[in-house]
Formats: sequence, structure tokens, C-alpha cells
Amino acid sequence: MDHDAMDLAEARYELVISVDARRSGEYDDVDKQRMRERIYRVLEAAFTHAKVARDAVHMEDRGDGVLLSVAGRIAVTRLLGLWMVEVHENLRDENRGLSVPLGLRVGMHVGPVRHDGRGISGRAVDLACRLADSPLARRLLDAERADLVLVTSQSLYEDVVSSGGKFIEPAHYSSARLELKEGEVTAWFHLPGRPAPEIPTVAPAAPDADRADDVDGVDDARDARDVSDTRGVDAADGGDDAPDVDDARRVDGEDRADAPRAHYTVHGDMSQHSDNVYQQPVHIGRITGDAGRRKG
Repeated sequence: MDHDAMDLAEARYELVISVDARRSGEYDDVDKQRMRERIYRVLEAAFTHAKVARDAVHMEDRGDGVLLSVAGRIAVTRLLGLWMVEVHENLRDENRGLSVPLGLRVGMHVGPVRHDGRGISGRAVDLACRLADSPLARRLLDAERADLVLVTSQSLYEDVVSSGGKFIEPAHYSSARLELKEGEVTAWFHLPGRPAPEIPTVAPAAPDADRADDVDGVDDARDARDVSDTRGVDAADGGDDAPDVDDARRVDGEDRADAPRAHYTVHGDMSQHSDNVYQQPVHIGRITGDAGRRKG
């Protein structure tokens, strides 16, 4: 029997690891090469210290990251535990003295993986990559000023993380619902060396299907603003005392069916006025600079 042909046709259950660099689009050509060298030093040294044989690891270069799969004969607990500790410590060493520290997002999932002459494929691969690239992973890495964020699938958390083990602390993970291309999933977030992260109450937006990863660093900056901007709307409008948008549809406590429903996204001050009669000149808005000064 042609065992190579059988291997190509059959899927193997393996741990898939997707590693992405933070804001890779902001690096110039020289710095990007150095960034890539740091990523490989961090990962390869971790495999050595965790005693994971090189022939048990499939590794593909992704330009600003690495896609890996680890053979089923290697205990997943070793990768989630000792290997992640080593990755974190190696990354901290690499970042000492750097004005712009390297940040990594790591997605993990176990599932069927198919190998061919060009690399690996399968839904397990897609999910691991989606987790690492999720807007919430990006936000947490920035908001917590962390070097590393790990995102695991629900099944990996339930089957392995929840039972604990050496260097694995289930209480240091937080769950969140993510809207991915394939649908809504539950993911678990962990910042090595820290307590369970606080998940923002505002759900992250679904990633754009046509968005390239970290193009010019714009997406990371925008994602980091999304949560703070949404939370700041009430404050900008004056808090709880600000009128509700739907108030414009009500007259004397009754709904006006003919009044259009409005929806606003606000990044500053806003006021809404409807059905008012003014008996004298009225100024609405903020007077800034020289505009409010009286001439003598």
C-alpha cells in the first residue's frame, strides 16, 4: 500500500497553532526581517525547552507569523503548559530594550488536519487562524499592554484546559463569543502570567471577509478604538441625562408613526431637537476658540 497516498487522503488529529505578529504592517522592510527572526527564535527555543522533537512539528511561514501543527503523539498539555510558558519568557527576553516591543497573538485548536506538498488545510486550521486574528484578541493585546495573548477554541478548553495541569490554570482564562466568517463561536482568552482578562462588554465587530491582515497597521488601531468609542458615547452626550434618540418619535407621551427612526454613531458632542418653537435667537453647540469672545 502507498502509505504516502493514504496520508494525503486521510486527516490526522493534531494541535494547530497560529501565531501572528501585532501591527506587522507598521514595520519597514528592515525591521520586518528582524521581527521575523525574533518570532522564530522565540518559537524554536520554546520547542527545545519543552522537549518537543522537530520532526513532530510542521511549520509554515506566513510572512508576519507562523502556522504550525503538532503531531498527536505529543501531549497537548505540554504545548498549552510548558511550551506557552517558554514562548512567553522568550518573548519577554526579546522585547527587553526594544522601543517597539513585539506582540504575538496565538490561536489554538485540535482537529483533523490534512497534509500535502504545499502545507496543511482543514477547518481546524481555519479556526485556529480565525481565533488568532480575531478583533478581540487584537484589542486585549493592546488594552492590556501585553506581550502575548492566547486564544483557544471551546473544545480545546473543555477537553484540556479545564482539567488543569502543569502550568495550566483554567481560572486564568476568560470566555467570549466571537462572530467569525463561519458563524458564532465561543473562545477562551488567556494572558500568560496574568489573571483572567476582563472581556469588554461591547461585542467586537465581525472581521471583514476581504480585509488583509494588518494592512498598514490601520485595522489594529481602529479595533483598539472601537470599544472606547462605543463606551464614550454616553459621556459625550451628557450621560444618563441625555435624551434618548427615540424621544423624537414621541409627542405628549404618544408614538408618532410618521416620524423616521434615527440611528447615530457619535464621536463627540451631539444634541437632538424636534418640534421646538424658539422665541429668540438660540445657539446650539459648543463655542470654542475666539468665536465666543465679545469685541469691545
